[in-house]
Amino acid sequence: MKTFTAIVQKEEDMYVAKCSEIGTVSQGKTIEEAIDNLKEATELYLEEFPSNEESHPILTTFEVAEVAAA
Repeated sequence: MKTFTAIVQKEEDMYVAKCSEIGTVSQGKTIEEAIDNLKEATELYLEEFPSNEESHPILTTFEVAEVAAA
C-alpha cells in the first residue's frame, strides 16, 4: 500500500479531489465519494503508468494582502 495526498475543494454542487503526487483528479457529491473516486482513478492510472518515486508534497499556507472592492 502507498499513501498519497488528496486535496479536496468544493466547486458549485460537487467536491473535486486531486492527488498532488500523481495529478489524478475526480469528483463526487460528497467528500467521501470524491475521495473514493480519486482512489479508483489513481489505482487505474498507476496500473497503466507505474511510479516508483517517493515524492511527498509540502503543504503550507501563505498570506496575501486583501484588495478593496471598487
